[in-house]
Amino acid sequence: MGILQLLVNGILLGSVYALLGLGMAMIFGIVGLTNLAHGEFVILGAYASTLTASALGIDPVLTLVFTVPFMFLAGVFLQLLLINPAMDRGGEPALLVTFGISIILKDGMLLLLSADARHAASSYGLATFHLAGLDISVLNCVLFLISTASVLFLTLFLNRTYTGRAIRAVSDDQQAAMLSGINVRKVYAVAMGVSMATAAVAGLCVGMKWTFYPSSGGQYLLIAFIVVAIGGMGSIPGTMLAGIGFGLAQVIGGANYGLMISYLCMLAAMALRPARRGRKL
Repeated sequence: MGILQLLVNGILLGSVYALLGLGMAMIFGIVGLTNLAHGEFVILGAYASTLTASALGIDPVLTLVFTVPFMFLAGVFLQLLLINPAMDRGGEPALLVTFGISIILKDGMLLLLSADARHAASSYGLATFHLAGLDISVLNCVLFLISTASVLFLTLFLNRTYTGRAIRAVSDDQQAAMLSGINVRKVYAVAMGVSMATAAVAGLCVGMKWTFYPSSGGQYLLIAFIVVAIGGMGSIPGTMLAGIGFGLAQVIGGANYGLMISYLCMLAAMALRPARRGRKL
């Protein structure tokens, strides 16, 4: 396989990894909380898209019309009812709440949906096209467009809307935001809603590209954490670049050594990267 083919495959794969880390970067950058349930949110989104597409007989991408609003509302209620009260008692109780949510979701999906492997099949899942001597997967291109559109939409939301600017204000300086009249608890709820909506999109990509199980959340939580850690905790542009870098390292390493090389690159990046203070979206 040529170098250019490796680069294309790595960038397309890395866009999915970046999307996996986007929701975690969002919630860390605003709330300052490491969400241990993020992997289960992704798998929940994968199940929601797969089951909805099967029930309605539509392309899995179209299920985002249903899954994104559902996951957004679920995130808002989770933050208001469970996580905000826990945060009033400190960071550790909130962390334990997210851990408990992850266990409940994993066991609930196993109980209701069985342990069978699932996959969101599409008509173009195995299709490829040739461009300049390269073999490019149609599915990977679709997932790349979804990931890029998600990042652009989130960036525009944070920079061009009142709610987005309020979120950025809380991320920059919570005390100053409170003095300006911003309801921080509501901002946290919106942030969790956006994070879960992003997880719904990431779940769609996971379900279309790989098979998944109720217990698959842990591996995607690990990938998301690695991508966010490399890109800078809370940095959305950094998360996108780190996801692409992680994908490139995995593709270059191949099936046998890809993950090992990716993890070594993560350790090197964290060791050599200059220290950053604070959180920044």
